[in-house]
Amino acid sequence: MADKFDNLKDLFENMVTRFNPEKAAGVNAVYQFNLTGEGGGQWYMTVSEGKCEVAEGTAGNPTCTITATAEDYLKIGNGELNATAAFMQGKLKIDGDMGAALKLQVIFGL
Repeated sequence: MADKFDNLKDLFENMVTRFNPEKAAGVNAVYQFNLTGEGGGQWYMTVSEGKCEVAEGTAGNPTCTITATAEDYLKIGNGELNATAAFMQGKLKIDGDMGAALKLQVIFGL
């Protein structure tokens, strides 16, 4: 993972460049990200029919909701913190479809 991001806005704007449509085959999900603390915010990502769209704000009916501090999620996005380890340590919380959440690592190479 070559790109390192200084803030979440840059990270989310560049998620589509990390998207691997082949690995997303069969995935139809809406991911809500609620990131707290300094530099935090809300974003949602729609993965459907081999395409990925990212927007700032909240999704009406997400498949799963991911909650973390802005600092921890930025570390995950930059490859400095493993998402599974963050989940096991309680730094990353997932509500909803756990299977869909697990696919994020594969689809985006996180």
